[in-house]
Amino acid sequence: MVAWMVALAVGSALAAPPSPGVEGGGWQATLERVAPAVVSIEVTATRDFDTEDASNSVGTGFVVDAARGIVLTNRHMVHAGPVTARAVFLDNEEATLVPIYRDPVHDFGFYQFDPSEIAFMDVVSLPLAPEAARVGLEIRVVGNDAGEKLSILDGTLARLDRNAPFYGRNSFNDFNTFYYQAASNTSGGSSGSPVIDVQGRAVALNAGGRVEAASSFYLPLHRVVRALALIQQGEPIARGTLQTTFLHRSYDDLARLGLSDPSEAAARAARSGDSGLLTVESVVPAGPAHGVLRPGDILLRVDGLAFPGFLDLESHLDDRVGQTVEVEVERLGERITATLSVGDLHAITPDRFVEISRGIFHPTSYQQARNHDVPVAGVYVAASGYMFGAVPEGAILTHLDGEPVLTLDAFARAVAQRPDGARMRVRYVPISEIQRAREVVVTVDRTWFSARTCVRDDTTGTWRCTVLPEAPPRDEERPASLPLPDTGRGLARKLAPALVMVEFDIPYSTAGVSGQNFLGAGVVVDAGRGLILVDRDTVPTALGDLTVTFAGTVKVPAEVVWLHPQHNAAFIQYDPADVGEIDVAEIALAPRDPARGDTVHVVGRDRSGAVVSDRVEVDDVDTLSIGTSGTPRFRDVNVEVADLAKVERTVGGVVVDRKGRMLALWASYYFPDRRDRFFYGLPVSFLRGAITALRAGDTPDWRTTGIEWRTVSLADARERGLSDARVAATIRHDPERLRVLEVVRIDGTSPAAGVVRRTDLLVVADGSPVTRMTEVEAWSQRDSVPVVLLRDGAEVAVDLHLHALDGQGIRRVVNWGGMLLHDAHPAVAAQQEIVPEGAYIAWYWYGSPASRDGVRPTRRVVAVGQTPTPNLDAFLAAVKAIEGRTPTVLTLEDLDEVQTVRAIEPDPAYWPLELLEWVDGRWTRSTP
Repeated sequence: MVAWMVALAVGSALAAPPSPGVEGGGWQATLERVAPAVVSIEVTATRDFDTEDASNSVGTGFVVDAARGIVLTNRHMVHAGPVTARAVFLDNEEATLVPIYRDPVHDFGFYQFDPSEIAFMDVVSLPLAPEAARVGLEIRVVGNDAGEKLSILDGTLARLDRNAPFYGRNSFNDFNTFYYQAASNTSGGSSGSPVIDVQGRAVALNAGGRVEAASSFYLPLHRVVRALALIQQGEPIARGTLQTTFLHRSYDDLARLGLSDPSEAAARAARSGDSGLLTVESVVPAGPAHGVLRPGDILLRVDGLAFPGFLDLESHLDDRVGQTVEVEVERLGERITATLSVGDLHAITPDRFVEISRGIFHPTSYQQARNHDVPVAGVYVAASGYMFGAVPEGAILTHLDGEPVLTLDAFARAVAQRPDGARMRVRYVPISEIQRAREVVVTVDRTWFSARTCVRDDTTGTWRCTVLPEAPPRDEERPASLPLPDTGRGLARKLAPALVMVEFDIPYSTAGVSGQNFLGAGVVVDAGRGLILVDRDTVPTALGDLTVTFAGTVKVPAEVVWLHPQHNAAFIQYDPADVGEIDVAEIALAPRDPARGDTVHVVGRDRSGAVVSDRVEVDDVDTLSIGTSGTPRFRDVNVEVADLAKVERTVGGVVVDRKGRMLALWASYYFPDRRDRFFYGLPVSFLRGAITALRAGDTPDWRTTGIEWRTVSLADARERGLSDARVAATIRHDPERLRVLEVVRIDGTSPAAGVVRRTDLLVVADGSPVTRMTEVEAWSQRDSVPVVLLRDGAEVAVDLHLHALDGQGIRRVVNWGGMLLHDAHPAVAAQQEIVPEGAYIAWYWYGSPASRDGVRPTRRVVAVGQTPTPNLDAFLAAVKAIEGRTPTVLTLEDLDEVQTVRAIEPDPAYWPLELLEWVDGRWTRSTP
């Protein structure tokens, strides 16, 4: 719930003079007694579950049994799924909270703490007095309103018969109860606050509100009192249901629904203080009342209990779980009697889930079944995760490979029987469109994430998890034997056997990569070795799952071989034996780059995999400039690209001459400042060296100055001090490009750092002026090069030493505390101009210790406690030594090299330490 409010701090409230005429100092004395019982609750929901997302939240609770350490709060603060929580008392002492009960329907639940954890204040309880609520009662709401500890809001109970608030079709919604209403204007953080009277008794539980009306809604405490008493006695809390929603309607509405005069007279006589009766609002399909009760039915009797209200009906059903009740309703003046079975609310409230590939699956809940008018049946997708990413959250699974999966156990068995990497057909229905079945194909993942089943243990408030059996070995697949489809005429037909579709799925975001699924087109550069060239917008990192589609019909796995450290090119490899008899060809390289005015052909594939071809003119070939983003990630620099006239929509391909030889890779470039992608031709001269090395079975030896250059006109350079003699020499060197190059950024790890400076102009390199990035590319592959720079109007001669980058990408990742960490990728040093020591935080998950304790991506962990962590190995060794949930101080350094500290409390139960690394040609996941 959200609302704007003005809250009174407890200090000023307690300093106010006693209210006149109230014994014992009135509200002043009451608040002094009440405040020590009220706690701030910090909750971390560690997984998406049912109607709730993994998240961190702050709310309020209050002690109702000091001896046992029982705290009452809202159900939406206890959550239906796994949580960790702690309470902060008035004197800022903390205690660990364990969830011991959450009501299936009503918005209340209980936590428990160990009273011995509170050493410096006396823990007190608030008495519950539901009978004290009445219209006109002056109240105070004492809690953590808007995250402020402690706030006190005043109000007057205005209604005791408001229907339960509705929070949304996919949210938890209370029903089958009245709510109280007052204009106390509470907001987020006050969830679970006690609503007290002047005697210090809790008369209701704060639960929700409306912004536009400044109204607050409170849950009555009658059922809370019953539940608390049973918990104190160690007894189970029986909760019965007909899977029917009732709504209280006034007599004038009931008359329009067909309530007969005799029935109205009898009801008014029996319940003289009531304004109406309960009616059926909805019935869950396949539930006990389905086909018997209908919306609009007016409830007259249950087992002889005449004209029951919400409390009467619920009490009666709770006492008859597993039995039957006789229900009498009036429908359009006709009386109907039926015998219905009373179900168990706890049985249709999920208390278990399967976690696989970061997806969360559990039985469909009564809450969601009621929200969407579907049966309480099937396997519900609370979080899709990686493997089931094509299945939307909120879907209900029905079949795997044609096999029904009607229960969670059947789903777990079916998934456990599939080999890692196998393709599996998944049939599902969106819960909001239950009649519209859909089917997708997913790849089974048992590599990247753990797979387990978890069951809630109400005796400990934790979830007991069991790892699924290891995946069986995968059967060897026979190579495909399919004809090559017709691909048109001319160059399209000639090049089709060399053009493939590339799909890259990323389970973990590393190296600044955002997104999970990438699609593009690649070109075969060595059919014998199975080498494919593709842009780095399609394959941005080494960590992920690659598939290549040949001839638009057959998919085979592939792996990343080499990522160009500076240019927009990635090389991937497949096993040629996997493609069977499919005709595969390799592209030939043109002897030159495209030039302005050339007529060329763009041959590529569209999103459907069809080959498309365009004959176009090269508008220009010039330096490409891509802005940086807030998160360092790969970007092509020091490159010239071909800008072509309008090209038919493709996802990639090649720019070729009339003989079909590659002049450039038709590559996708992402521009973070424009938040869009554009295609350009990456000339073959920037790729030839790498292609030649890889064709020979070697790893490319690629070198860089570590300097990012941009162009400056000769006119501007002359105004900055470039001599006329140098200007003339540059014109003679390249009369088409009247410009020089300027230093924009310097890689902090480069030998050039400390030798060159930002804004230096490059006058000559190796004795010659430089106007084009192709020239930079040529001399950058040497060990060193002598250059002359213009700095502050004077020429400076220096030797630039170059260093090699390996092009392997991220090959080692640590997962700890809900953070994903690796050694800083090259973009950090290149774009921030720093030496990035420490373990780089690439990602964090909601509901994790990292998200709760304020640890964020792009920071580097440079120390764990007193232990320096200059690299990932040091970090891994430091966190391996941490035991259990021991709070740990991390020293973080941001991209501006500003240090901060964060105290993080690990959670090995839900966020264990894991190491992912590339070993012997494959990714492995292990517990260090």
